[in-house]
Amino acid sequence: MTPSERIDRMIAELTDWRGKTFEAIRKAILGADREIIEEWKWMGSPVWSRDGIIAVANPHKGKVKVTFDYGARLPDPDKLFNAGLEGNQRRAIDFFEGDKVNERALKTLVRAAIELNQSKSKKRAPKSKKK
Repeated sequence: MTPSERIDRMIAELTDWRGKTFEAIRKAILGADREIIEEWKWMGSPVWSRDGIIAVANPHKGKVKVTFDYGARLPDPDKLFNAGLEGNQRRAIDFFEGDKVNERALKTLVRAAIELNQSKSKKRAPKSKKK
């Protein structure tokens, strides 16, 4: 089963509000950039990547949590981050029953994460020598 198929199955098994919320989150993340890759890691976590990890999402008993790997370094003008604010690397968004997914703001955050990943990979790339 591909990672996308596993995520499809997980969402289908969430028969309450969490399934709809997770689907809206996934749609926004994938809609932010056509080159985002879906992965399945750490024994059952959907992960979205482009030039590095962007975010990990998991359904919990009373919420759906989306954690941005380098969230502490991302601009958050729409104040989406509401969890993990004390950490120096990760930031998360906890969605509770009745919360709406702000697709525009989430896409903006995903694009900022991609830009950060790309800037980090450029710094690591070896410099070519001119002949």
